[in-house]
Amino acid sequence: MKKNKIIYSGEPIRLDVFLSETGENFSRSFARRLAEEGLATVNGTKKKPSYMLTDGSVVEFSTPDPDQTQEGFEDLVLFEDKALMAVSKPAGLAVHPNAANWEINPRAALLGEPTLVSMIFSSRPEMAKGGLERLGLVHRLDRDTSGLMLLAKTAEAQKALSDGFRERLMRKTYIGVVAGIPAQRKGSIDAPIGRASGFKKIKVWEYGREALTEYTVKEKGKSCALLEIHPQTGRTNQIRIHLAHIGHPIMGDKLYGGPAAPRMLLHSLSLGFEHPSTGKKTMLEAKLPEDFKKAWKTLKTR
Repeated sequence: MKKNKIIYSGEPIRLDVFLSETGENFSRSFARRLAEEGLATVNGTKKKPSYMLTDGSVVEFSTPDPDQTQEGFEDLVLFEDKALMAVSKPAGLAVHPNAANWEINPRAALLGEPTLVSMIFSSRPEMAKGGLERLGLVHRLDRDTSGLMLLAKTAEAQKALSDGFRERLMRKTYIGVVAGIPAQRKGSIDAPIGRASGFKKIKVWEYGREALTEYTVKEKGKSCALLEIHPQTGRTNQIRIHLAHIGHPIMGDKLYGGPAAPRMLLHSLSLGFEHPSTGKKTMLEAKLPEDFKKAWKTLKTR
């Protein structure tokens, strides 16, 4: 942690407002969080963000030091060149913090639990510069979904990859284990997805946005099946919602009614796309992790 000490001089001012005006490029939400977590104190005591500083108040605050590398990131990197990076995200690792202030001040990502974004910022600090938005993110995976993610390293690559996802040019393949066995070996789920008024959970909704998911049964268990899944659109929680909608929720998906499993059994296997710099057809893959394979081996015999 980088420690700072300032003796305030002037008219009464809120602690969070003062912190946001220190020249450290703190957003108000980041400054508020520093106070709430006790990383900013007044005269040696933790205070609320709304605490009013007076002339002579001694303000001390600590901020995350990006030079303190979070361990394990290099083990996640599958491919890297000057334009992009591919990583294999483990299940249970959030892509970014819930609070959006990290997009304004990337150091905010270093507060709280490790995320993919905080690991990127501490391991590749240059990605916080050069016109990159959101540290190069061009798509995301749910916390409990494992597998392949792409990250841009230049503004040009970020635009090209983002356009590719938006225009449905990316060939996405997932592997998932579902409850029950679909009647047909191949299927297509065409059902709009959205958040209906009064509902917290996104679901199939007639007034939602267009969503299409295709799947193929790769292997059958006694009461579950291993699917290869191809989402043709990119709605939030699309695969999970669609498969639950047809009565075959992802195993381990607590939100959408999946039966118990050691983890949520959904994995981003591969992405096919045109390389943003060379235009060459590129296919990248993240192999199924051992915990996924072990869970499937156990569940398929039950």
